Amino acid sequence: MTTAEQFRSAVAHPTTREVSIAGVPWPAYKVLALVVGLLVGVLALVTAGASAAVLGGAAAATVVWLAAGFASHPG
Repeated sequence: MTTAEQFRSAVAHPTTREVSIAGVPWPAYKVLALVVGLLVGVLALVTAGASAAVLGGAAAATVVWLAAGFASHPG
């Protein structure tokens, strides 16, 4: 099973919250945060410039990483 298939499975089944990347289990919310950061970075690179792309992508990934991390670990 590829990483993309595992990610789709983790999103479809909330009880499966880990994705194996190179044999290392990653929480699905971390993979999601990295994908969101990459997308924001690419969009900012096309519209704004390199420095805005790096800062925007890093900020978006950090916000998603922290928000989803807190949401998945209540208490």
